[in-house]
Amino acid sequence: MDDVFSAHRHEAGTTLRPASAALVIVDMINEFCKPGGKMVLPGYETLIPRQQELITAAKAAGMPVIFVIDSHRKGMRRDREFLKRTAHGEENSWATQVVDEIAPGPDDIVVIKHRYSAFFQTDLDLVLKDMLIDQILVCGVVTNICVRSTVHDGFFLGYDVVVPFDACAATGPREQDSSLYDIATHFGTVAPTSEVTTAIAEKGELINRVFES
Repeated sequence: MDDVFSAHRHEAGTTLRPASAALVIVDMINEFCKPGGKMVLPGYETLIPRQQELITAAKAAGMPVIFVIDSHRKGMRRDREFLKRTAHGEENSWATQVVDEIAPGPDDIVVIKHRYSAFFQTDLDLVLKDMLIDQILVCGVVTNICVRSTVHDGFFLGYDVVVPFDACAATGPREQDSSLYDIATHFGTVAPTSEVTTAIAEKGELINRVFES
């Protein structure tokens, strides 16, 4: 049963607009995905086929593909993330390279971030505005931290946000369902990759999926 507050949401989804949309892939880097990384999320490989589908559909429709990389400089006296998390993502290292399965191509855009959100003190908002983008499709890891922070800031900045839920993974099932519920209720549209890619190709409407946690 819905909580009383969230029951006041609007049920409408959104229509995919490829001419003014971009695919934003968050933190699919070796540090979080590959053996040897400092904070590996088990099961990342299940996301790869869905993300490959999204990349293929986006490029076929002429949408920009943006890879966001969590990167941290050495020698910082108080990196805010490291107050809460193990030190990770040393810049210009193997750790901060996008996994080979979806490595950026020559026409893709790479944005470096130093905090959870892809928008916080990066040039992502400027890049999107310069490309006349007002709709973003956000996927990657992890749903309840960096993906969610990016979705929040994207919404606050006026973007229409879509999250293909099976192209994202959280730190656990509870966190995945709770985050997707909140995103669908308060910040954007949540839908499976299969429906998102169809909507990209057909400029179609997406139904918002509210996860009951």
